[in-house]
Amino acid sequence: MNHFQLANTQDPIFSYVSVDVKVHADTPVKILIVEDQIRLGQFLKKSLSERTYTVTWTRNCAEARNALCETHYDVIILDLGLPDGDGMLLLQEWRKGGFNEPVLILSARDTVEDRVKGLDVGADDYLPKPFSMEELHARIRSLIRRQVSVKDTVLEHKGIKMDLIGRTVSINGSLVELTSREFALLEVFMYNPGRIMPRTLICEKIWESHYDVDTNLLDVYMSKLRSKLEIDTQKPLFKTVRGVGYHFI
Repeated sequence: MNHFQLANTQDPIFSYVSVDVKVHADTPVKILIVEDQIRLGQFLKKSLSERTYTVTWTRNCAEARNALCETHYDVIILDLGLPDGDGMLLLQEWRKGGFNEPVLILSARDTVEDRVKGLDVGADDYLPKPFSMEELHARIRSLIRRQVSVKDTVLEHKGIKMDLIGRTVSINGSLVELTSREFALLEVFMYNPGRIMPRTLICEKIWESHYDVDTNLLDVYMSKLRSKLEIDTQKPLFKTVRGVGYHFI
């Protein structure tokens, strides 16, 4: 069995069988790697890409945040020792911000306490370094199967259908193109139909500590979301509650 370890390793040759894994028949699985070690990051990207995954490799917290704002990922492989922050804190930030992508921690921190803490703050799996590539691939496949088997993957409310796995939204049968941020914003409301959502609560879930309460960023995104969802509806889907937030009617 092949293991990957940076120290005392002379250009090892890794053997593996190509496996084509997809969440949907015609949708490649997208994986985000957050790893600052160049050699390991390059190897992971090459190995996973050869198994037909679509792979994005980032090397610090800032790059990872930007990547998640751009698109959805089916699995995130997260190192903890990053140059601009602790991966554990980054994971906590994601979970508090409403990001529910499956996260596999890949770290040299291999004590029981480290693994327990990682799982407690929101990781779906934890694999210590050095590791077997065969085991990493198996764990990724397990996380993907787990997503597909989740029952509550489609949310529906008054003609809006939101597929959390396929990352698609339709209204009255017509597909609606949403950005990653617009999708996350709508998801907050789809989980809370009929409720008046305070601005602070919405912002905490979408932007967490990066949101400036003195800006009108939420109003801008709400305007964009409304323009896309209410175009074919006879009645508004959202109501502004002055001084409080928004009501998803």
